[in-house]
Amino acid sequence: MAKPKSEDKRNAILAAATQVFAERGLSAPTAAISSEARVAEGSLFTYFKTKDELINALYRTLKLELSDAMMSGFPRKQGVRHRLEHVWNGYVDWGSAHPEGQLVLRQIQVWGGLTEEVKAATAAAFGEFDRIAEDAAEQRVFRDMPMPFIWAALVSLADMTMEFTRRQPEQAAEYRAQGFALFWAGVARK
Repeated sequence: MAKPKSEDKRNAILAAATQVFAERGLSAPTAAISSEARVAEGSLFTYFKTKDELINALYRTLKLELSDAMMSGFPRKQGVRHRLEHVWNGYVDWGSAHPEGQLVLRQIQVWGGLTEEVKAATAAAFGEFDRIAEDAAEQRVFRDMPMPFIWAALVSLADMTMEFTRRQPEQAAEYRAQGFALFWAGVARK
């Protein structure tokens, strides 16, 4: 009879994969992940049939953690600016607290091996962004720019803000507020 899978062991493998991929990139061998997780290499493949499956599971896990951080206490009835600032704060706080996770998410996003199932599941977790974009367009809150360009600006400025926050954590709140103010000044109509 097969031994039941342990959620703790699965989580240890995912945590180890985050650490190893952050240090060595997605090409890091699974043996390094198994070693970091302190499991036999064969155990990794008990939980994830292939390295691609592991990477997809890790992406899904990290994106759902990020979504939880960004959407906790989300002010659905507030205006676009207030909702977007809430999302910004959650994103910057999560990325500042989890630099390895943030780095690995960026690596996986350009990897090209995400399954449609994982893309759909993670997109659903961020559905509130679509509503913010729809409300912003309807209310003509943003300048005439493509929405993907606006989201890319948000991510780039948030990444910069996280980097400053990691260097000077005592100024985290100030950097977070200044970063959002810079983003808003660039995309909002006057």
